[in-house]
Amino acid sequence: MSKRRDQRMMGRALALARLNHGLTGENPSVGCVILDSHGHIVGEGVTGRGGRPHAEEVALEEAGEAARGGTAYVTLEPCRERSAGGKSCSMKLEEAGIARVVCSVLDPHPVANGGILRLRRAGIRVDIGPGRHAAEGLYRAFFASIN
Repeated sequence: MSKRRDQRMMGRALALARLNHGLTGENPSVGCVILDSHGHIVGEGVTGRGGRPHAEEVALEEAGEAARGGTAYVTLEPCRERSAGGKSCSMKLEEAGIARVVCSVLDPHPVANGGILRLRRAGIRVDIGPGRHAAEGLYRAFFASIN
């Protein structure tokens, strides 16, 4: 994957995240774009109004089997655990067969933090940083609410 493609796809994920910014309750509005193993967009998602479903869930459902071997671009670290129970986004990305995850920023929330570590332990390549500046601006209030 090229640095240019990473920036372009993360820009698209950030645009999705902005769609529901301020409409997701206590949860941040996250954007997710999934490419198949050939680099074609096969799924997109944004956190639902009120905070559910999570962006990764929406994008994975749209992508289906095409996600296997692909790349997920997520504006915020995929959750390690779900506060409401059920499978976390990091677990769902692993089960879908995603080969690589690119995320802008880590999630400081104590329940969500650690999703990247879970993915790496599962053998998934994780790159952090594309779109960091824009994501930090988008999540400023969310980050402040945790500290």
